[in-house]
Order: sequence, then C-alpha cells, then structure tokens
Amino acid sequence: MPSAPPPPPARQDPARHPALRRLGTNLGQSRVIAFVNPKGGVHKTTATVLTAAAIGSVRKQGVIAWDDNELRGTLGLRAGTARHARTIRHLVADIAEVEASGTQLRERADDYLRHSSDGSFDVLAGDEDPKLAQRLEPEMVLRVLDILTRTHEVVCIDTGNNVESPNWKTIVSAVDQLVVTTVPREDAAFAADWMLDLLVEGGFSELVSNAVTLLSCPTPRPGPLLDDLSTHFASRTRAVAVVPYDPALEPGAAIQYSELRESTQYAWLSAAERILDPFL
Repeated sequence: MPSAPPPPPARQDPARHPALRRLGTNLGQSRVIAFVNPKGGVHKTTATVLTAAAIGSVRKQGVIAWDDNELRGTLGLRAGTARHARTIRHLVADIAEVEASGTQLRERADDYLRHSSDGSFDVLAGDEDPKLAQRLEPEMVLRVLDILTRTHEVVCIDTGNNVESPNWKTIVSAVDQLVVTTVPREDAAFAADWMLDLLVEGGFSELVSNAVTLLSCPTPRPGPLLDDLSTHFASRTRAVAVVPYDPALEPGAAIQYSELRESTQYAWLSAAERILDPFL
C-alpha cells in the first residue's frame, strides 16, 4: 500500500502564540533596541518596523520605531500612515522647548511623531530627502533618546551603515539590545561578522554575546546557506531568529502588519520574544 501523505503543518495562529503573555509584561524600564549591519539591503528597516509592530500588537502602546539613518531614511514611508510631514529634523529644531514641557512631555513629543496605520506603534521619521537630512552629534542623539525613553517603553532604532559615525557609536553605547539583521547571502553575513568583530575589539563583547541575529528570507526558497548562517551566528550571538519570506513585503511599499500571512506574524512574534527575552 502506498504510504500516507504527511500531515499538513500545524496552523500558526498569532492570536494563540505562547509569547503573547510574556510580551505584554512589565519591562521594568524603557528598553532600547538597535538594528545593525553596515551593509545596506539587509532588511534593517523592515526588521525595525516589524519588531515594533509585533511588540506593539501585544502592548498596544508605548512602542516607537526611530529612523536614525543619517543620509536618507525610509522608515517613515514603510511604517504606515503619516499624519504630518514632521521628522527628526523638526524635533531637533524644537528640542529645548520639548524638553521643557514637563508633565506634558508625552503630548508635546507626540506632535513630531507619526503613527502606524493600526496605531500599535509610533514612528520618529527620518528625512526622505537627503538634502534635508542632518547628521546628529552625540549629545543630540542622547537628548533625542532621552525623550523617547521617557515617553515609550520600547524604542526600536533603525541605524545607519557607517560604523565609524559618532552617531552610530553613540547609539551602540546606549542600547540595551543589539539585533544583527542579515539575509542568507555571503556578503551580508560577512559584513555582519566584521561588525561583530569590530564591536568586540571596541569593548562591547557582552553586548555582542547577548545580541540576537535576525535572518530574513527575501525569497520563498532561501537555500542551504540559511542553515549554515543560522549555525554560525548561533555561536556568536545569544539567539538566532529566522523570519520567512512574505509576498506582502515584496513591493517595498508601506508595511501593513495585519496583511502579512499568519505564519509570518507568528514568526515575528517569536523573534520579538527572543529579542526581549532578557527583560521579560
């Protein structure tokens, strides 16, 4: 008799994910997560948006994604609805006034934030026009970060590609958690590996060992390199999370978390739990 066909895979329902309870717990203090890789095209922006969306889908408030790219940021375009055109540039111009707003800090800071389409997280957008973008000095980076950590419980930062930038170094020095983003390509993985070596040499070995590697699949068939890289980065960082290809992400347009496949949402909830695990 012919063998029976294999059973269909179990449905991965995000509404029944075991991480939901943990992701909604008190984190004790604001937590800052930076998404890093000096190579472009490795899904840093996508990972920042979808991690904020996954956490925000559970916590419902207190989550923000900050586009800290120094030349041209697209996170504001990818994250959903823009109710105004204000960006980090406008916040920096008015930062003394915002800092002086006292008990009204949350409301005053909100004037410079955009919101995701479903309202589950906020966005501090970068300038889409590189002619308007400005490089933030370390002191200003810390002032902006202070505002965000006083108004939000989880701050997800999309970083730039220049690891020698004072801005990049300041962010790395201030974060609670690094997320190394890569795709299953040798050049992307090499850039991530080189960056980790640089951080270890710079005295950030504990931050590196506690990092999470996020492997994003840009195609339906990522190939055998995915397993090799998962094994490699598991030896370098605390955990590895693999998130699948999803056709809804392919156009590169605004990301709607609710329009992703249920299995994709499930994978991002799993990734978010691994990222926040030390604080849960």
